[in-house]
Amino acid sequence: MHIKIGTRGSRLALWQAYYVEKSLQQGGLSTEIIIIETKGDQILDRSLSKIGSKGVFTQELEDQLRDGRIDIAVHSAKDLQSELDEDLELIAFTERERVNDVLVSHNTTLSLKSGETFVVGTSSTRRVAMLKHFYPHIKTVDMRGNLQTRLRKLEEGQCDAILLAYAGVHRMEYDSLICEHLQLDEFTPAVGQGSVAIECSSTIAPEKKEKLRALLNHPATEASLLAERAFLRRLQGGCSVPVFGLATHQAKGLGITGGVVSLDGQTLLKHTVTGDTSAPEAIGGELAEKLLAEGAAEILAQIKQNL
Repeated sequence: MHIKIGTRGSRLALWQAYYVEKSLQQGGLSTEIIIIETKGDQILDRSLSKIGSKGVFTQELEDQLRDGRIDIAVHSAKDLQSELDEDLELIAFTERERVNDVLVSHNTTLSLKSGETFVVGTSSTRRVAMLKHFYPHIKTVDMRGNLQTRLRKLEEGQCDAILLAYAGVHRMEYDSLICEHLQLDEFTPAVGQGSVAIECSSTIAPEKKEKLRALLNHPATEASLLAERAFLRRLQGGCSVPVFGLATHQAKGLGITGGVVSLDGQTLLKHTVTGDTSAPEAIGGELAEKLLAEGAAEILAQIKQNL
């Protein structure tokens, strides 16, 4: 069985593709990696919210899934839109890395908690809004591009530090630049952060799909991400909207903590719901309904008007 793996071309995306390839080869499959450039890779002079968040890092890969040029597409799970077209599906989620956001700088004495004012680079509306809510003394500057591009901008002095996902920093072996691991009770991560998602066409051969799931899917991570994605889907959020959510396995079942924060950081709605691990999407939906009942829809509508 031969598997054609589609991926973006950044170093981090290729790390993910090679990680998937290794698992498939260990399972006896032959593989090839096909690099595909996406709109999100091409347009770096505008924020994600300005170029349209839907499919910005996935559309070109999905086009090649449809016409059979690739068998699977490998994505950072947090980059995926909350709703897929009917002819596409997610068949696996790899075991999740540590999910925290981290502060990265060449000055490793920096801390958000110090009270010192400095400039943080980030392209995430969630991170900007969270900073405004918890650390309003921090200034921000928009920071697009892959990890190496952002680090170059840091070295050029465009900012004093960068906010990033630990998973990417760790996988690229930049741990020595981490100043601070942000606490999950403040900086709850983006939905899907830390996991690699495997997407395919719904027309994929059943035996191929079964083999891919057996080799790549981590069931505990899958349950968490199904809950998180159901939560995001009900809120009609995307990667350019400051919605956050994290599901974890607990003694009483599957718990998910999530919410939404206004762009100015003034309003933050957040709740936790726990339910049966066998029904992760219901748990995510319940959390979304609780937030909608408290005014999340109005906050999200205002956010989308201002993006």
